[in-house]
Amino acid sequence: MKFESPEFLKNIASLIKSDFQGNPEHIVTGLNEIHMVEPGDLTFVDHEKYYEKALNSKATTIIINKKMDSPEGKALIYSEDPFAAYMTLVKKFRPFKKADKMISKTATIGKETIIQPGVFIGENVVIGKNCLIHANVSIYDHCKIGDDVIIHSGTVIGADGFYFQKRKDKTLKFESCGRVIIKNHVEIGALCTIDKGVSGDTVIDEYTKLDNHIQIGHDTYIGKRCLFASAVLIAGVTRIEDDVILWGQVVVNKDIVIHKGAVVLAVSAVDKSLEANQTYFGTPAVLASKKWREMAMLRKLPEMYNKLV
Repeated sequence: MKFESPEFLKNIASLIKSDFQGNPEHIVTGLNEIHMVEPGDLTFVDHEKYYEKALNSKATTIIINKKMDSPEGKALIYSEDPFAAYMTLVKKFRPFKKADKMISKTATIGKETIIQPGVFIGENVVIGKNCLIHANVSIYDHCKIGDDVIIHSGTVIGADGFYFQKRKDKTLKFESCGRVIIKNHVEIGALCTIDKGVSGDTVIDEYTKLDNHIQIGHDTYIGKRCLFASAVLIAGVTRIEDDVILWGQVVVNKDIVIHKGAVVLAVSAVDKSLEANQTYFGTPAVLASKKWREMAMLRKLPEMYNKLV
């Protein structure tokens, strides 16, 4: 998430009542998770195992629970509970605002766009021109919809990411402050759910078409001209490149890449990155040609066994 305007380090530290190391006027431009940070971003680290990763990341401001020297060009903010401090900043810069009407007065809706009855459109949503938003769609705050987009009934755009921190006696919610961005000429079926980024963006690129009952997890990127059949489930922080086809009930694990032009056949489970322009099948998904051979051999096992006994 980017701030509306840059903030000084001293002001950020003051908000969370913490000491800091660095130039008081060091610039902070936004908040982000460690795996998505850019220069100017603030992130946090609360486990020694990840100190080096955080300190060597692109983030230029880090909330940390151990006092140490700040790397060159970076600033440190010291907190006993970096997670809680980070959540305080999320709620400060992207607070939840209670809706008082079905379509927020801060929403921007383009020419010739049709909004059917029962649609909810939240704060600072942008919808382009020539779109069709069917009845009972919910579009949460800060989402951005391009031109010539169709969204069918019952779909929810921008719900919180499923992202939590487990502790000994409780489970803490990682507050989502990202967005969903849907680009031009996308069509989304009925009863789909597309979660916003926890701190970045969930993106569906141009001309991609989604069937009904599809779930897209937080911070996932879906490329151009992809086709997803019904009941596809995609976990967070996944990258799916252009022209990928996922047939019905395909499940995709988090933190992987499905490369350009790959096809995954129905009722498969993808647990690792897939190469481009290949067809995959199975649980876990492997090259379909390999899976067919395996299945042919399995069918022959009873006959082979009978010959041996």
